[in-house]
Amino acid sequence: MFSPVIGQNSKRAAVRKALDRHKVYITAQSFSAGAYQARVLVEGEAYWVDEFRLAQLRQGLSPAELELTPATDD
Repeated sequence: MFSPVIGQNSKRAAVRKALDRHKVYITAQSFSAGAYQARVLVEGEAYWVDEFRLAQLRQGLSPAELELTPATDD
């Protein structure tokens, strides 16, 4: 049985989950030899990632969970 209270609680939980997730900002993109790379900024740190890792970051995984190393500025 569905009640308005249960519905409201699930909506609030979804909003809380979205707000807790880190923000991923793409600061540069590169297409070379059919490969995609993006320089992203996550929690103040820059990383170079491929399309798969970018999707994982957007799903909420942290750079530490993905074992990413910060990008070095050239």
